[in-house]
Amino acid sequence: MALTKDVILEALRQVALPDGGDLITRDLVRALALVEGEVRFVIEVADAAMAERFAAVPAAAEAVLAALPGVQKVNVVLTAARGAPTLKVGRHPTAQPAGPQPVAGIKSIIAIGSGKGGVGKSTVTANLAVALARAGRRVGLLDADIYGPSQPLMMGEHRKPASPDGKTMIPVQAHGVTMMSLGLLVAPGKAVAWRGPMLMGALQQMLGQVAWGELDVLLVDLPPGTGDVQMTLSQRTRLTGAIVVSTPQDVALIDARKAIDMFNTLHTPVLGLIENMSHFTCPNCGHESHIFGHGGVAAEAQNLGLPLLAQLPIDLETRLAGDAGRPVALGDGVMADAFAQLAAGLVRGGMA
Repeated sequence: MALTKDVILEALRQVALPDGGDLITRDLVRALALVEGEVRFVIEVADAAMAERFAAVPAAAEAVLAALPGVQKVNVVLTAARGAPTLKVGRHPTAQPAGPQPVAGIKSIIAIGSGKGGVGKSTVTANLAVALARAGRRVGLLDADIYGPSQPLMMGEHRKPASPDGKTMIPVQAHGVTMMSLGLLVAPGKAVAWRGPMLMGALQQMLGQVAWGELDVLLVDLPPGTGDVQMTLSQRTRLTGAIVVSTPQDVALIDARKAIDMFNTLHTPVLGLIENMSHFTCPNCGHESHIFGHGGVAAEAQNLGLPLLAQLPIDLETRLAGDAGRPVALGDGVMADAFAQLAAGLVRGGMA
């Protein structure tokens, strides 16, 4: 039997608790991750007194999981929801060595940007992350759109990340992807009213104070435009490169050119362009309509000598799947194949 999260959760039902029940029926397991035979999770109890009573539970859980075929290592942390240290996100950045720095454990970091909003950049990022995970890569997804984080909705994950020591955040897992977003840390509907230094500090924290583990690639979903987040990421983090998403529409291409110019100015390699909303195929008659124009991104890529990585159509299922928290790349069909081909191209090129 293959080692999966469901197998692990079923095994944890065997761990009896001092005051009755088990870890799963009592809903005490947080941030469960399975990475190359290593099982990591947090046991979150109500308060310090309960944590004291549960002192022997982590060892019991480790023993149960260590007996499962395929488990090489178990890492369990016991923490209390009340009285536990908390990590405040959003502060002025701290000093670091000069120049872009690597992030420990991460082989490749790809920023995915756009000149303007509404071109489907976050949808592309979520589906590409899932497609890369399905291709066998160890994938992380950082939602760096501080003002408008959408990845929790698109990835169907809303659990608050744990911070057992008040210094490090444990990212959540969704569809085989390790994910962090400010949207997981603030109340739904609450605006993030921060000036530039706060944005820069939050980005620094979500890169350096998150236990990302060993990743083949981290995708960073940038906000639209050419502002503080983009500049901070490029200047302070060693990036493999950037991918720019645009529609074929002239007004989108105007801003996409600005995004490309910004990355060039910041010495961040542009790995290629993605044309999103390339066309629409009527599901009834099969007629293909070019709602936002045709071939604009392909022509721009040719003019700039950059690869055109994909031309993705407008698709109802993609939108419905994103709203439902299950990216279309999880399934089968034309769109899943398109994202699989995009992922395969990045892997072949050594970028992911």
